[in-house]
Amino acid sequence: MKKNFTLLVILLSISYPFMVYWGLQQVEAKWILPLVLIILSLRWFSKKQESERKLVIFSVLSLFAIIIFTDQQTGLKFYPVVMNAGFFILFASSLFTNESLVEKLARIKEPDLSQSAIRYTRKVTLAWSVFFIINGTIACLTALFATDEIWMLYNGLIAYVLMGMFATGEWLIRLRVRKA
Repeated sequence: MKKNFTLLVILLSISYPFMVYWGLQQVEAKWILPLVLIILSLRWFSKKQESERKLVIFSVLSLFAIIIFTDQQTGLKFYPVVMNAGFFILFASSLFTNESLVEKLARIKEPDLSQSAIRYTRKVTLAWSVFFIINGTIACLTALFATDEIWMLYNGLIAYVLMGMFATGEWLIRLRVRKA
């Protein structure tokens, strides 16, 4: 049951740009706001770790602030921006602790990491931080200046392809590093 719930949350989050694009063509932006609340509420209930719950709280408060200070349509387009900012904070802030986020994740499968593996996980954490800054900046620019179609294309497809390529590239590099 938990896996189905998590899958639902992931599918809703991924399809968000498409739902907003379609919704903005059909109704006023204010009628789409409950969708944001539903997705963020589901994300809240699907997370176990406190840091991830803080990310959801940050996302909700940020989105509402953006919606209040901009028009609702632009505010709705800021969901990807806020999520990237939240992930940036999550990854980058862990660089100022003893254990980076990627190191914590790596220790789930391999509790005893070598010093070189720990250094590698810090570099990967930094790389993901940079990725989220760049991706969030592009998401912001598309929300503010691009057409609805370009916003949907970038945030609903290109961003996910880039994230997948980045993760795949890191995985391939990790395989090489582990062999060395």
